Amino acid sequence: MIEDYFHIYASEEIKDGFRYYVIPKRSAEEIEAFLMQLSNDYEVSLKRRYGELVLELKKTKRDYKLNLILFLATLATTTFFGSMFYEDGSILGGLAFSIVLFTVFGSHELAHYFTARKWGMKTSLPYFIPFPTIIGTLGAVIKYRGAIPNRKALFDVGISGPLAGFFASIFVILIGLQLHFEISEGEKIFIGTPIIFDLLVKLTGFEGEAIHPIAFAGWVGLFVTFFNLLPVGQLDGGHVVRAMVGDKAEIVSKTTPFILMILSIFFGEIWLFWGIILLFFAMQRHPKPIDEKGLDKKRIAIGIFGYLIFFLCFIPEPFKL
Repeated sequence: MIEDYFHIYASEEIKDGFRYYVIPKRSAEEIEAFLMQLSNDYEVSLKRRYGELVLELKKTKRDYKLNLILFLATLATTTFFGSMFYEDGSILGGLAFSIVLFTVFGSHELAHYFTARKWGMKTSLPYFIPFPTIIGTLGAVIKYRGAIPNRKALFDVGISGPLAGFFASIFVILIGLQLHFEISEGEKIFIGTPIIFDLLVKLTGFEGEAIHPIAFAGWVGLFVTFFNLLPVGQLDGGHVVRAMVGDKAEIVSKTTPFILMILSIFFGEIWLFWGIILLFFAMQRHPKPIDEKGLDKKRIAIGIFGYLIFFLCFIPEPFKL
């Protein structure tokens, strides 16, 4: 395959792979697409070395130790912070909160994982991120390697996570709103609620003064769904918009952080913070799919539905003391 794109005049074995000394036969665009395909299975490097063009291929190693370590660390932090929602610091309560939170985040990331594998894209297992926040985590991420075959694949991978996370969150909230929960007098945290949460409250007839931590875990899932669907950079929403409108998505991506900054005038500094953070995401140009053919009507409709979910999950003021 390499000889279809390069003339190879020398080669040598290196640790875990091979080094080829090459002269290009094809255009830069064709070679770039070919190297992206190679990166599905190899770590690929094409660079100048002592004046010669060198292609290095190393077999990708799969090591799940880090995934397991981060999973266990996040289980510990979410259980600890979850237990603090209970007056008696219940570890069992914290563990239940953890399991539900993992269900919400895990469904999101595993939907990405299986959809990517369906399209033949290489991806890692989820990396959960332990962090001393109110819930004990910053969520989870997966890493993609290699080429994006077409805009359909990009769309399917991008939209699958938010859809799975959204429906998992609704399921969790419906359970949580059936559970009785009381809090003592003292400092309380008031959460803003998105439209979909308010609809679920009416549906269940919930009339309590405080929601159960299980319902709060579902609330977190809705907030994460909104954030991930922001049409910026390589967030899920960035993938979806790039698949739907092509290169015009760059305009949307670079505009969105400033819209969030404007929201901070009306709804608080949290949106200024996220607007600044998302500026860095917007600076990263989205990788191009190999096939730029547009989407079918079914996927366009699903994309529109995805952004209906986006608005249903919007929370103007997420937290107040």
